[in-house]
Amino acid sequence: MDQTTPVSQIAHLIQLAIAPVFLLAGIGAILNVLAQRLARVVDRARALEAEFADFQPDHRDRASSELGLLDRRMHVVNHAISACTASALFVCLVVALLFVADLAEIKFGTPVALLFITAMLFLIIGLILFLWEIRLAMSAIRIRSEHLPIKRR
Repeated sequence: MDQTTPVSQIAHLIQLAIAPVFLLAGIGAILNVLAQRLARVVDRARALEAEFADFQPDHRDRASSELGLLDRRMHVVNHAISACTASALFVCLVVALLFVADLAEIKFGTPVALLFITAMLFLIIGLILFLWEIRLAMSAIRIRSEHLPIKRR
């Protein structure tokens, strides 16, 4: 693209970049949710560790088990954050490559498509890990029978 590139051509490039930018906003929202979930898990783990020495032996066993699950959740959320961040980076590369290809008048159709596919694969992995973390969190919510109301006969 030279100095006399029509504004309409630049406007068209910006239109092409709009969809990936909206995708980036969506990925950013997912990353925000993941970061909040990680913060809650870390807070719960710190609270349990702070009180651990004061627990009775039976409660200590449950707390130890919960700490193990919290550790697993932290790892899964961290991997989900990494995958979603990688997805966002690849989307950024797609947008940059769209402009570079036009400026340099190079046909980058295949690399752009491959980068976008890679971004989607990382996003899929991040979302699968997010679902896994939710399942782990749900497995921690077990109401012991002594806390349940008496069943009617």
